Amino acid sequence: MLGMSGGVDSSAAAALLKAQGFDLVGVTLKLWPQDCVNRAEDKCCGPEAVKDARAVAHQLGIPYYLVDESAEFQRQVIAYFAEEYKAGRTPNPCVMCNERLKFGTLIHRADQLGAKFIATGHFARTEKCATTGRTLLKRGRDPRKDQSYFLFSLKQWQLQRTLFPLGDKTKADTRDVARECQLKTAEKEESMEICFVPDNDYGKFLEAAKLASRHRGDIVDVHGRKLGQHDGIEFYTIGQRKGLGISAPQPLYVVELDATNNRVIVGDETMLDRAEFRVERCNWIPFEIPPATLEVTAKIRYNHPGTPATVTTTAGGGATVRLHQPQRAITPGQACVFYQDDLVLGGGWISR
Repeated sequence: MLGMSGGVDSSAAAALLKAQGFDLVGVTLKLWPQDCVNRAEDKCCGPEAVKDARAVAHQLGIPYYLVDESAEFQRQVIAYFAEEYKAGRTPNPCVMCNERLKFGTLIHRADQLGAKFIATGHFARTEKCATTGRTLLKRGRDPRKDQSYFLFSLKQWQLQRTLFPLGDKTKADTRDVARECQLKTAEKEESMEICFVPDNDYGKFLEAAKLASRHRGDIVDVHGRKLGQHDGIEFYTIGQRKGLGISAPQPLYVVELDATNNRVIVGDETMLDRAEFRVERCNWIPFEIPPATLEVTAKIRYNHPGTPATVTTTAGGGATVRLHQPQRAITPGQACVFYQDDLVLGGGWISR
């Protein structure tokens, strides 16, 4: 069972799997809330994407189903998205959607149809460890398109059932496959935005969906001195400089969001650099129980290049991360993913 988003990647994945002789079924999970449709018709939460996915399935001669999971998406992803911002954290909805829907619900649907594997158009790779028998997760071959960061939270039961046909391909290779098969999506542009947030304006989305409302609070410096007022901590992120509405002799940045006291805390640029932080709810892929310490390359956000770090595991499924070089704007709520070369060791969620 192949998850089809209506984009070129999943379309090329379908063509590759069919060429390899798989008995293939295409499925699109209808995830969008109804009020999202008119604002994001070209995204994977829109009807245009469904139309394109269905057309590709027809071209390739494979069965196609549209499965309504909008209620689960609302509960598992959008509610989480809003609650994280309210708690002063910056969420990563793509990781949560992958873990709970694309590699959760899709496997359940595969079982209903008797499919042995699921597949997606992600740029990542899996392989089986000859020593432990565990399924390993690795970066995609194309470093510019590698999406392993978004998959770090997948469990063994999910990885063991998953195929990534594009893992050894570049983006150019993927378009070539689609062109050779004359697929409708061959030249389709890709979106880099969150699928349910038009124009990448998450604050506007939260308000429009009535998931957050403006409420006043204090903007203070690191010593607690009041400098101004904000309209709700949900509308601010760590490292933000613009839109604070305060004046000071030097530029000020958001360095912390204090949900308990409804405060936005600001400081100078140097206060954004951190060398140590904690992560919680860790998931480990190559091993059931991780070593006490690990030398890794840590990615503190998706577009971060990664930096050397020492990870010390702690009780309760957490870890302390000590970066060899301080990094800017380490943000609670984001995922920190640990690598050794191409191998994804796992990761966790950055805590305050």
